[in-house]
Amino acid sequence: MPTPDELLAHLDRVYTLALRLAGNPADAWDLAQDAMLKALKGLPAFRGDAALDTWLFRITVNAWKNRNASASWRWWERRVSLDPLGEEGSVPKLAEPGPEGALEADESRRALEAALAALAPEDRAALVLRELENKSYQEIVEILGIPMGTVKSRLHRARLELARALEPRS
Repeated sequence: MPTPDELLAHLDRVYTLALRLAGNPADAWDLAQDAMLKALKGLPAFRGDAALDTWLFRITVNAWKNRNASASWRWWERRVSLDPLGEEGSVPKLAEPGPEGALEADESRRALEAALAALAPEDRAALVLRELENKSYQEIVEILGIPMGTVKSRLHRARLELARALEPRS
């Protein structure tokens, strides 16, 4: 059985996933804390059938789903940020692009964030786990608790929706 310290070593990854799902640092922090508390309480029941991070991601996604189901939470309508550090420009860059390049990159990032935020929550969860967290299909099955075919169809649908949303308009 993992120790609480081993569990807490995954807090950064849990927070990053929560941020990508919730889209807002304050909600992400609440979600990450909620997930970690549930994991700490459930630690004695951890059997080791899955990797510790897979187990933690499942708890995080389930906590996110539970909050989405609540009428008082509207997480899926909030802006989704792909920057785990928050503010624009907070990630150090090796070389600054020119003004046109910076504007274009910012517009592309905003378009991607808007397209991601517009996805159905279940499709977004699968896409975030696969493309941003680099989880395998099998790990996504374990985290979301859904069949492999459902994972594949959600990813396919999410990718099609993103492609449509990001398609250049003439």
